[in-house]
This record gives sequence, structure tokens and C-alpha cells, in this order.
Amino acid sequence: MTQTIPSPPSPPSRPETPAAARAVGLTKIYGRGDVAVHALDGVDVTFAAGEFTAIMGPSGSGKSTLMHLLAGLDTATAGQAWLGGTELTTLNDDQLTLLRRQRVGFVFQSFNLLPMFTAAQNIALPSQLAGTRLDTEWYDTLVGTLGLGDRLSHKPHELSGGQQQRVAIARALSTRPEVVFADEPTGNLDSRSGTEVLSFLRRSVRELGQTIVMVTHDPAAAAYADRVVLLADGRIAGSITDPTPESVLAGLDALRNPAATVVG
Repeated sequence: MTQTIPSPPSPPSRPETPAAARAVGLTKIYGRGDVAVHALDGVDVTFAAGEFTAIMGPSGSGKSTLMHLLAGLDTATAGQAWLGGTELTTLNDDQLTLLRRQRVGFVFQSFNLLPMFTAAQNIALPSQLAGTRLDTEWYDTLVGTLGLGDRLSHKPHELSGGQQQRVAIARALSTRPEVVFADEPTGNLDSRSGTEVLSFLRRSVRELGQTIVMVTHDPAAAAYADRVVLLADGRIAGSITDPTPESVLAGLDALRNPAATVVG
């Protein structure tokens, strides 16, 4: 009699972190013919949900272009850009506007707060524009986490730069967007205010489950992220996990050597 010995059970597969945003062969060309500029040249990259990712590279490397395409602020020449399960490159202008309003948050270097509105009104503005009810419990969580409780009745000119950027972050997070895109969010801040803002961004990822993609030129700012994606000449040049200011500087230095590959 032949006895069949059962195979040992397979180890449980490790679940993959879902992609909050990704690019597949993403290409952006400005101009035509001899004056054409390849801002992005076939970029493949994934940004995981629940992570803080910084995009870095020399001036003209395509980092802002990549962020704008992933956020639906610009259209690609070729390739695909995805937000979650939605392919942005198939959407028309009206659909992109709706997507940005409902599923994306933005933090910019210039704050972009409405000067006639109080901090509280600026934070609530995305919900008002979307015609949705403000989640007061989430609002209170943001205000408490960002330390804005005693500044809600103040208008932007009555706030410091760091406080204005914290209001901008609360506004970006107020609708619980799938991804917050931050473009040089500390560029107009002093070092102390910049440190506060970066700490709040990291806390929003670790404590509030947010996904953040940040463009920056500052290695110290990039070190607050979970991962740094490096761009050069419109292409992915490498990545650094668990970055430090030193490892980011080394990665940027390696970009000056065309033969170098940066992997963290």
C-alpha cells in the first residue's frame, strides 16, 4: 500500500503594500523638434500607501513634472499615471478637476491660504468646494495634532510662516485624501519652522495613516521621509530607504557620476 505524505503547508504570503500612486513608462515632452525637452523619459515608479516619500534630483531633473503628472495637474505625453486604481491619463479635464478635489491634497511652498478667511475657514475650504460635510471629529484631530487650537480665528497675516504652513497642511488633510503632494513645503520657512512642519508631515503618516509625496531640494528635509526617489535627466536614478542627510547627500553626489547606481 502506498502512503501519500501530504506536502507541508506553504508559508503565508506577505501582503504587498498597495500603491497610492504610480507611473508606468511616464513621459513628458515640452516643445517639438530640435527644441523639444524630455522632462520625463519613460519613468516607472511606485509610491506605497501609508508612506512618506521624497523626490529629489538636480534642477531640471523632472521631479516637479513627475509630481504634477501624478497629482493630475498636468497631462502626460506618453505612458500612464495612476492614483490608486484610477488611470489619470484616461481622464478629461473635468474628471481630473473632480479627482483633485475629492482624492488629492496639496501643500505648496507659498502656503496659498485665502487672506480674507480665518485659519478655520481655510481648513474647511476643500469640503466647502466639494459640497461635502466637514468631518468634525477628523477636523478636531488635525487641529490638535498640528497645535492650531488657539489660532483658528486668526487670518493668515496674523500667523507666522510656520503656522500658515500648518494650516495649509490641515487643509490638505481635511478631506482625508488618498495622497498629499507637497512641493517644497519648507522652502519659505526658517529652519525651526521647517523642522516643525516636517515633523508634522511625518506624524501625519505614522499616526494618521496619510500618504505623502514631497518634492524637495533639501537633504535634511528628505531625511524625514521613509524613502527618497532620485531623478536625473527625467529618469529614475535610484532610491534610498531610511534616509539620513548623509546618505541623501551621497546619493545626490552619485548622480554626478553617470555610471553610479544609487540603491538604499
